[in-house]
Amino acid sequence: MSKRVIMSMLGALPILFAAMATTGGAHAQAGSGASGAEACDADQIEWGAPALANAISHYSLEWAPFSATELGWETYLPLIQQELGTGCPPGSPRFARALAVFQAAHGLPATGWFDQTTFQVFRGVWQERRPFIMARVRDEPCPEPPPLYQLGYLVESEEHADRLTRLLRRDVLDAYRRLVAAARAEVPEVAANPELLQIFSGFRDPEADAARCAAQGNCDGLRRAVCSPHRTGTAVDLYVGQMAGLGVDNTSPASRLHMTRSATYRWLVRNAGRFGFVPYVYEPWHWEWVSPTGDYAATATGP
Repeated sequence: MSKRVIMSMLGALPILFAAMATTGGAHAQAGSGASGAEACDADQIEWGAPALANAISHYSLEWAPFSATELGWETYLPLIQQELGTGCPPGSPRFARALAVFQAAHGLPATGWFDQTTFQVFRGVWQERRPFIMARVRDEPCPEPPPLYQLGYLVESEEHADRLTRLLRRDVLDAYRRLVAAARAEVPEVAANPELLQIFSGFRDPEADAARCAAQGNCDGLRRAVCSPHRTGTAVDLYVGQMAGLGVDNTSPASRLHMTRSATYRWLVRNAGRFGFVPYVYEPWHWEWVSPTGDYAATATGP
């Protein structure tokens, strides 16, 4: 869509904002800022055109940010809002202005328009917070698993479904337990459902994991990697909900969108850094522990 067309549609902005009020208000809670204190609709003259473009592409952009074709970028909105430091919905001038600031800070044209190039920069920023991934980028050898004495057992209430006898590095297990306690105190959805935030994959023995992915033919880096961060005992797959009929780790666009709409996932986006955990953008359930003090959280907030 050309900028000329967008400009001609500016008159529709108030109607569009009203139509988005229900969903936009929910989306706004995903960001690090309190949307009620933000003037999300300010500066419409300057940022109205990119705001309208973002509102449209948010639901209609046809793209393949990983491999499968997806429609819209709502799945990634909670992480983007957190990065930008705004809770305003994507069709607001405030979101467009925050996006422009991010683009300028990373050497991109400061248009305020969401596009695939900007998303790849977001993705790179998020990946850089995962030490395991950065070691792989530097072509370092796959790390050895921790010795058994450094691993601790989950209790039954922390394990999801029938995949029992799970392990995590002891310091990571302590951080996980603090995270869950906070979530149960702060999120009614989590407090009401003990299944939420249970772990369905923690430490995975490298030899067994490599044999399993080879047998299943899915050692492709998306479904199960030969050199997985789970071998370190610092990666956890958390239950954040699932679509009916689909698995807890189903990677279809519809499944991942369903998960990222949950209050549980959005709380993790805002708060997991307090406990030292960072996300993997493609898998809403996958989180990696990187810091005993949550230092990463101080670098994960935008303007």
